[in-house]
Amino acid sequence: MAAPLKKVLMRRPGDSLLSARAEDWHYGPGFDGARAIKQFSIFADLVAASGAEILWLEDTGDGLADAMFTHDPSLMTDKGAIILRMGKPGRMKEPALHARAYADAGIPVLGEIAAPGAVEGGDCVWVDANTLAVGRGVRTNQSGIAQLSEILAPLGVEVLGYDLPLGNGAEACLHLMSVMSPLNDKLALVFAPMLPVGFWQLLKDRGYTLLEAPRDEFDASNGLNLNVLALTPGEVIMVNGFPKTRALMEQAGCRVTGFDADALCIPCEGGPTCLTRPVWRGPTARE
Repeated sequence: MAAPLKKVLMRRPGDSLLSARAEDWHYGPGFDGARAIKQFSIFADLVAASGAEILWLEDTGDGLADAMFTHDPSLMTDKGAIILRMGKPGRMKEPALHARAYADAGIPVLGEIAAPGAVEGGDCVWVDANTLAVGRGVRTNQSGIAQLSEILAPLGVEVLGYDLPLGNGAEACLHLMSVMSPLNDKLALVFAPMLPVGFWQLLKDRGYTLLEAPRDEFDASNGLNLNVLALTPGEVIMVNGFPKTRALMEQAGCRVTGFDADALCIPCEGGPTCLTRPVWRGPTARE
């Protein structure tokens, strides 16, 4: 999840975000559709500058404000995509957008999560090539995890489910990746107090070094200080405004680029990782 980003699926927000009512989408104070679109543009330029090819989903005014968070409606493997099923009712139409995009790009689809199952991509963490950790909570349920395990079994992938806390309530977004972001092959930024114990133990057993993000910045950002996108191993994009979290990563050898997202990421409960669905991550130069 930190190998060089080569190809990524993104959706540039437009009319759907401009017309979104904050109360309908659980967007918090500071939400401003017009400013959010400008901030997204700056973020997209950072992703493009890394050399990654962007496959664009267009906002056609379909009313799907959250569809800019492309990380959630699908999951990518070495052999093709899996179309997921959303746990947030307002996002149920988004997986079909991903299915069409993959068909257009010639990317095979290995399977699809069906009702009553639910899995969101933000709950899925590749611990290594053969181990997928999945957070079980408000957005992802056991039926979805079981279906995902069945789809991935022929690829030799073990799926491990971990219970998440309720956090700020059923309406809020709390994914497994809300409390863990991979920075390098065996380096991750975490918010330890909300990590499932079994998942924490798994990471330690697999040789991960865990950088523990400060509680005050986690609380002030709704957890978005922790939502960090790795462009290459140790080169990451984060939301501006959280200097202690940035310093923690830089002290561990990471190169950090920040962007302003007070109208986009903080109120909308989705950060740099959420705004991207990596389609292809390539090997590092030494590999």
